[in-house]
Amino acid sequence: MQPTPDFDPGKLAKSLLRRSRQGALATLMVGSGDPYCSLVNLASHPDGSPILLISRLAVHTRNILTDARVSLMLDERAPGDPLEGARIMLSGRAEQADAEKELLQRRYLNAHPSAEGFASFKDFSFFRIHPTGTHLVAGFGRIVDLKPEHFLTDLTGAEDLLAAEEGAVEHMNADHRDTMKLYATKLLDAAEGDWRCTGCDPEGLDMQAEQTALRLEFPERVTSGTELRKMLVRLAGEARGNTK
Repeated sequence: MQPTPDFDPGKLAKSLLRRSRQGALATLMVGSGDPYCSLVNLASHPDGSPILLISRLAVHTRNILTDARVSLMLDERAPGDPLEGARIMLSGRAEQADAEKELLQRRYLNAHPSAEGFASFKDFSFFRIHPTGTHLVAGFGRIVDLKPEHFLTDLTGAEDLLAAEEGAVEHMNADHRDTMKLYATKLLDAAEGDWRCTGCDPEGLDMQAEQTALRLEFPERVTSGTELRKMLVRLAGEARGNTK
């Protein structure tokens, strides 16, 4: 299905991946291969792929270490009938990401600060789900299968931005909480709250207040720290303009 002015499947799938903080994780039981489903917290990698922090004592982790194939159900938790809201079923492989542990830990704890107390426990590890595809259901006649290139963010050429991300997030949260509030309330029509930045990537900024997450999309792709700063100043100007 091709994007239309009121429905862009890839854009919606990306938004759900970035905004979701919990999901239903399905794994295959060791031995029997029976399906096993559990509730997990998650965050997102700069490319949008899900990050998990899970314990080896958990059934789902033992399953993954035997067979890495998983699926993850995410929905937008819309009010009213939950079946009227958009949701995705992402399929892929969950792999322990030791080489990226620092990045995954930082991004996960930005989304789930309360997890800091057990992130260092020896039985807990960070896993990243590498998607093979996703099934999007967004209402009657809006059911689409998408390939990873349609819902993940291309990080090619964005090395400078990724290197600057940690400092940019810390700076926004330490010195520009008022600007974060303007982004949320004036650009995204969100309610008042203690909005803070949890991450950024070439396509947008992730924000959160308590467990409510928002995605502020950039009008153009940014690939460096300098471009990011200019974009954030530009969006702040637009947000202040909306207050008139």
